[in-house]
Amino acid sequence: MSNIVRILLALFLPPIAVLLTTGIGLQFLLNILLTLLGILPGSVHALWLILRDR
Repeated sequence: MSNIVRILLALFLPPIAVLLTTGIGLQFLLNILLTLLGILPGSVHALWLILRDR
């Protein structure tokens, strides 16, 4: 999947972007927790994972 699509998903639906990038695992569960605490921490974590994956 294109990085642009994953970046847009990271801004609006961070757990879905992490799921597409890393699959179900620790990072996915951590991102769900961060998103529940606020959309900004979840989005930052998702963006970090997507850009680190390059």
